[in-house]
Amino acid sequence: MLIVSDLITNKTQIVESLKKRNKDFSKEIDLVIEFDKKRRTTQSELDQILSQQNQLSKRIGEYYKSGDQSSGNKLKKQVEALKPEVKKLEKNLNEIKSELFNSLNNIPNVPHYLVKEGKGEEDNEIIYESIDIDKLTNKTKPHWELASDYNLISFELGNKISGAGFPAYIDKGAKLERSLINFFLDYNIKNDYKEVQPPLLVNESSGHGTGQLPDKEGQMYKIENENLYLIPTAEVPITNFYRNTTLSKDSIPVKLTGYTPCFRREAGSYGSHVRGLNRLHQFDKVEIVRIEDPINSYKVLDEMVEHVKNLLIMLELPFRIVRLCGGDLGFTSALTYDFEVYAMGQNKWLEVSSVSNFESFQSNRLNLKIDFGDKKRYCAHTLNGSSLALPRIVACILENFQEKDHIKIPKILHKYTGFKQIK
Repeated sequence: MLIVSDLITNKTQIVESLKKRNKDFSKEIDLVIEFDKKRRTTQSELDQILSQQNQLSKRIGEYYKSGDQSSGNKLKKQVEALKPEVKKLEKNLNEIKSELFNSLNNIPNVPHYLVKEGKGEEDNEIIYESIDIDKLTNKTKPHWELASDYNLISFELGNKISGAGFPAYIDKGAKLERSLINFFLDYNIKNDYKEVQPPLLVNESSGHGTGQLPDKEGQMYKIENENLYLIPTAEVPITNFYRNTTLSKDSIPVKLTGYTPCFRREAGSYGSHVRGLNRLHQFDKVEIVRIEDPINSYKVLDEMVEHVKNLLIMLELPFRIVRLCGGDLGFTSALTYDFEVYAMGQNKWLEVSSVSNFESFQSNRLNLKIDFGDKKRYCAHTLNGSSLALPRIVACILENFQEKDHIKIPKILHKYTGFKQIK
């Protein structure tokens, strides 16, 4: 969430930066400024009347103490006459604050200066490619056929039990999935991330704190008759560990990692881009989350990008890194790098990770601050990244390591799987 004072002070600059998102947010910002003006005016009126009430109450006490009941009773009637006005102003103030809050929720984060203009993923910048895909040997089968041939994943069983988008992993398919989770967690822990295991259900305040609500409410599963949502990513509960928290400067940085299942509703569509493991309602993911001093956050973002890059190098997968343009940038992000792995069986790139710096956008919503001493408290910068999302990694391992009569397992996973190939 943006700060109202910043919107007032830097309105022109913020409006211009937000245009990278292919929309002019000047009307939304003007509405916020108008509501804030009303809030300050109404608060001032209320404070004046409350001050008048306090002064009268003090005098009433003095009259009663001196035995002048008549004068005290007269002032008491004046206090009673002010109560309806106080009640009215308090109601107006609460309504204005609610409107101000809702209006702020409609304004996304301001893109970083490195973010280029663009309408969608076709305008994203490729900043790194691990290999020239034209030099790769073509593989013939997509992962959904391989999963069936080797009895690794049953989309039919998942569909019978839950519906489309809920695969069932079987035998060595399940072992491969678990091995990847353990590998990702071990690597993150080795790099000084502390492992946590958060709840899979979050309340509305948590969803709002990290920006999923109200922006992505339609993509989240809500528990009927409960103020609870199934998490779309571990970022939500892990970052909310620090909601309404002031951290000492000595406790920064915070580095956390966690594995969770994730749940996302997706609009019904058909085609290879959503087939098999390409797009699911339930999937496993290992996440890394950082809370940082604002001065260091972009250096840390580069470190996180390098961290995910190393995971993919160790998995021996062909990948590229893209910097998202304004039209593809998430609502809460200031700068995002996506990692895409090339799936040889489909001859296409699949996104497997996003690494983002939210700057103070989430921490403003979370009321998360850093105490630097001398009464100086500033909002922290939050960052997160997929490290990594499992389904498409599994899909790419199956497609890229397929041979005539078996599927090889990347060497880094041998000690986790206990087998070097799937026959």
